[in-house]
Amino acid sequence: MILRRYIGTKAFYKSVLSLLIPIVIQQFISSFVSLLDNVMVGSLGTEAISAASIANSVLMVHMLAIFGGLSGASIFGAQFFGKGDMDGMRNTFRFKLYFGVLCSAAAILVYLFFGNGFLSSFLQGESNGGDLDLTLSLSNGYLRVMLWGLIPFALAQVYTGTLREAGETRAPMIAGIIAILTNLFLNWVLIYGHLGAPALGVEGAAIATVISRYVELLVVVTHSHRHTDRYPFLMNAYRSFRVPAGLVGRITRTGLPLLVNEILWSLGMTFINQFYSSRGLNAVAALNISGTAWNLFCVIMFAMGSAVSIMVGQRLGAGKMEEARDVDRKLIFLTEVLHIIIGLLMILCSPLIPLLYNIGPEVRDLTRRLLIIAGLSLPIHSFAHVTYFTIRSGGRTVITFFFDAVYTWAVTVVLAFCLTRFTNLDILQIYFCVQFVDVIKLVVGLFMLRSDFWARNVVNE
Repeated sequence: MILRRYIGTKAFYKSVLSLLIPIVIQQFISSFVSLLDNVMVGSLGTEAISAASIANSVLMVHMLAIFGGLSGASIFGAQFFGKGDMDGMRNTFRFKLYFGVLCSAAAILVYLFFGNGFLSSFLQGESNGGDLDLTLSLSNGYLRVMLWGLIPFALAQVYTGTLREAGETRAPMIAGIIAILTNLFLNWVLIYGHLGAPALGVEGAAIATVISRYVELLVVVTHSHRHTDRYPFLMNAYRSFRVPAGLVGRITRTGLPLLVNEILWSLGMTFINQFYSSRGLNAVAALNISGTAWNLFCVIMFAMGSAVSIMVGQRLGAGKMEEARDVDRKLIFLTEVLHIIIGLLMILCSPLIPLLYNIGPEVRDLTRRLLIIAGLSLPIHSFAHVTYFTIRSGGRTVITFFFDAVYTWAVTVVLAFCLTRFTNLDILQIYFCVQFVDVIKLVVGLFMLRSDFWARNVVNE
């Protein structure tokens, strides 16, 4: 029966759930609190929510550069663990530490010198009755505070990613939840000025986020080094900072396309948002709200990417190629079924989400329509997402670079630029075209998955 190729056994789904549930819980709480954070900032007005949105669009480049750089190393981490090579994992961990600190330090310098120029480029459209100068001032203040959190963010990703490669998802979940609740409480205190604190508005939200990142780092580091019996690759991890040159070269060759991919992809998304902003401040605010809601509805999609990386990567590292292909096929099928349902749920919730914000009727209606378009396109994006992680799990990072970053710039960015600069289409029509152009990516992904070229063991090469 053909469905047996796509539907797993009860034991299979049990193993998927044991891995997935902690990641989903952490990401759901993170996205939900991000939504509440957004609502709190949004209560201060259109300028405030637009300011935070613009600053976060600029900061996204650093965040995704960290994810991209660590992703190359994580391919080796998952396969070293599947092979049982703890020395290999320890050296991979050290490599990630170097990368996280250096990348964050470089980002801080770039944002300090060029941040204002980046932010002001988003405020070239119509004001729609808002104050563009106030929005820029608030955005600058938010960005300056957030720079203090770049290094702890990177180090926390090094630890949580390494634990997940070893199949440990509960500890990162707990650390993430503690950080998220800290962020939420401090938002309430610092944005509005409760418990005797000054009302800092948008900057208060940034301070709360930075403190929560230090809290997450403290929790995950303490847990990891108190349980080196469970994580032997962390034993004596800081006794030496040497990483074998051969491994550095292999990780760099594999990881560099991922790093460049994430930087170019995030820059592409930043440019697309900047193009959208030419349709006015209302469009910036509505896209911020719909984007925050999108992240909430995509938590399972993001978690399925992690599941593919871990479950498929470990089997490839152990040399179980056919089992890796079978697991991957069933994970992709599960992802698509779930996201057809989640997309419909997003559409049903589209009239309710804008009601959480202190926004005018135009922004509210625009947000509702953007959410409907996003819900309809969700199954397309979920397929592209797990396809990307499938190809990446086997170290085919040059292919993922073309599949993701090159496609984004050659197709999506060009389309957004042309539609915003050379047509009179409104933001809804432009957003629809940009969201659904990934149908091309879906077709390309199907051909690549059927070829099975991605299934290889990188640690033994």
